[in-house]
Amino acid sequence: MAKSYAVGLFSAITAATATAATRSSQTSFSDGVTPSSSNASEPSPKVQNNHPRTTASGFDHEALERGVKALKEIAASPNPKKIFEILKKQEETKQAEFRSKVAEFLQLKAQQETEKQRIIYDEEKKLAQHQAQTKSQMAKYEDELARKRMQAENEQHRVRNQELVKMQEDSAIRLEQARRATEEQIQAQRRQTEKEKAEIERETIRISEMAGAEARAHEAKLSEEVNRRILIERGDAEREKWISIINTTFDHVGGGFRTILTDRNKLVVAVGGVTALAAGVYTTREGARVIWGYVDRILGQPSLIRESSRGKYPWSGAFSRAKSTLSRRADPDSASKNGKGFGDVILHPSLNKRIEQLAYATANTKAHQAPFRNMLFYGPPGTGKTMAARELAHKSGLDYALMTGGDVAPLGSQAVTKIHQLFDWAKKSNRGLLLFIDEADAFLCERNKTYMSEAQRSALNALLFRTGDQSKDIVLALATNRPGDLDSAVADRIDEVLEFPLPGEEERFKLLKLYLDKYIAQAGSRKSGLLSFKANPQKIEIKGLTDDIIKEAAAKTDGFSGREIAKLMASVQAAVYGSDNCVLDSSLFREVVDYKVAEHQQRIKLAASDKN
Repeated sequence: MAKSYAVGLFSAITAATATAATRSSQTSFSDGVTPSSSNASEPSPKVQNNHPRTTASGFDHEALERGVKALKEIAASPNPKKIFEILKKQEETKQAEFRSKVAEFLQLKAQQETEKQRIIYDEEKKLAQHQAQTKSQMAKYEDELARKRMQAENEQHRVRNQELVKMQEDSAIRLEQARRATEEQIQAQRRQTEKEKAEIERETIRISEMAGAEARAHEAKLSEEVNRRILIERGDAEREKWISIINTTFDHVGGGFRTILTDRNKLVVAVGGVTALAAGVYTTREGARVIWGYVDRILGQPSLIRESSRGKYPWSGAFSRAKSTLSRRADPDSASKNGKGFGDVILHPSLNKRIEQLAYATANTKAHQAPFRNMLFYGPPGTGKTMAARELAHKSGLDYALMTGGDVAPLGSQAVTKIHQLFDWAKKSNRGLLLFIDEADAFLCERNKTYMSEAQRSALNALLFRTGDQSKDIVLALATNRPGDLDSAVADRIDEVLEFPLPGEEERFKLLKLYLDKYIAQAGSRKSGLLSFKANPQKIEIKGLTDDIIKEAAAKTDGFSGREIAKLMASVQAAVYGSDNCVLDSSLFREVVDYKVAEHQQRIKLAASDKN
C-alpha cells in the first residue's frame, strides 16, 4: 500500500515538475532559438492557459496539492525512508533523462546552426554564381551591342560607298554627254568654218576670174569693131543661105501637102502611117523603159554606191578595169613616185607599211579562199582614208565600192531593202569586193541614241545581220572621225583598226610636191582630142620655187590635213590664173601660203572659243 502511495506521489510531483519544465522550455527555446539569439524587438510567444484557475505563469496547483497529499500519506506509511529512496532514484533517473534530452536538444540546435551556416554559404555561393552569370551576360550583351554597332557602321559605309559610286557614274555620264555635245558643237563649227572657207575660196576665184574677165574685156574691146564687121558679114551670108534653104524646103513641102490633100487615098495612107509610127514609137519607148528598169534592178549597181571599180553594169566593169590597167601600164611610175606604191596617198611610213601588209595579207587570203578581215579607218578629216581604201583594194586585186553613211537616213523605210540589195550585189563580184563606208558613224552609231529613228535602227540591224559571220566575198572597211560613237556590235565585227593622223612635216613636203606637180606643173599640158573644139589651157610657168621654199611652207602648215594641202595648192593655182602673166614665183607662193595659214589659225581660234 505504501509503495502504491509513493508511486502516486512521485507521479504527481513528476507531472508538476515536468509541466513546469516543459512550459519553461517552451518559453525559453521556442522554435529552436535561444533568448540571446532571438530578436529583442520580437515579442515572446504567449503560453496558452487552458485552466482559468491556474496562475498567470500557467502553474498547476492541483498537482502540487496532490503531491502534498501524497507526502502526507507517505509520512503516515510505515516505510517512508524507503519510499523516499525510491523517489530519489526515480528523480535522478528522470534528471538524467532530462539532461540527455537537453544534450540532444543542444546537439539538434548545433545541427540546425550548421545547417543554417550551410544554407547561408549555399545562398552566398548561388549569389556569387548569379552575379558571375549576370556579368557574363552583360559582357555578351555588350559584345553583341558592339558587333551590331560595327555592322551598322559597315552598312552605313557600304551605303555611302554605293552613293559615291552612283554619284561618280552620274558624273561620268554627265561628262560624257557634255563631251559629246561639245564635240557636236565643234563639228558644227568645223562645218561652218569649212563652209566659210569654201565661200572665201569661191570669192577669191570669183575676184580672180573677174580680174581676168576685165583684162579679156579690155583686149576684146580693142578688136570689137573688127569682130563686129566680120560677124555682120558672116551673119548676112548665113542669113541669105538659110533663107534660100527655107524657101526651097517650103516649096517642096507645100507641093507634097497639096498632092496629099487633093488625093484621098494618099491622105488616108499618110494619116494611117503617121498614126502607126506614133503608136510604134510610144510602145517601143515604154517597153524599153520597163525592160531597162527590170535589167537595171537585176544587173545594175545599187543606188547607195557612189563609186565602184565594177561599173554600173557587169559589162561596163570590164571596160573600166581594162582602162585602169592600160593607164597603169602607160604610166608605171605614177603609182610609186611619191610613196611605196600608193599613188597620191602620202602617209606616215609606219602606217604605209601597215597598209601594204594588209594588202598583201588580203591578196593571200583571197588566194587561199579564207575569210576576209574587216577594217576600221579613223582619224581627222582629209587624212587619206578613202584613197588608202581604194589603193588597198587595187593592191589586193579586189573590186571596191564606196558609199557614205549619210545616204542611208534619207531612205527611211527603204533603207533595209537597199542594204540587202547592196550586199547581194557585192557577193556577185568574182574577184571579191572591198565595201568602203565613209562617215560610218552617220548610221552605225549607238542604238540607244534618243535622236536615232526606227528606220536607222532597222538599217543598222540589217548591216549587223549581213556581217554577223566572216565573209569570203566582202571586205568591210569603215571610216569615221569619231570611232567612239560606233555601236558596240559594229566594233565587235572589226578585226583591224588603223589610225590616220595628220601628216608630219616630211609628209606635208611630199604632199606639197605632189599637188604642185598636179595643179601647177601639169595644169596646161592636157592635150585636146581630135574632135574637141576647146582651146588648150594656158600653161603655168614656175620661177624660183625651190625645195627650200617648199620645205618652209611645209613647216608653216603644221596641223594641215592632206585635203587642206590640196586646197592650198588649188588656191595657188587660182592666184596664178588671176595674175597677168600666169607665172608662179616664190613671192606669190609665200603670199598664198601665209594667207591660208592665217585662215587655218583663225578657224582653230573660232573652234576653241566655241568650245569654251
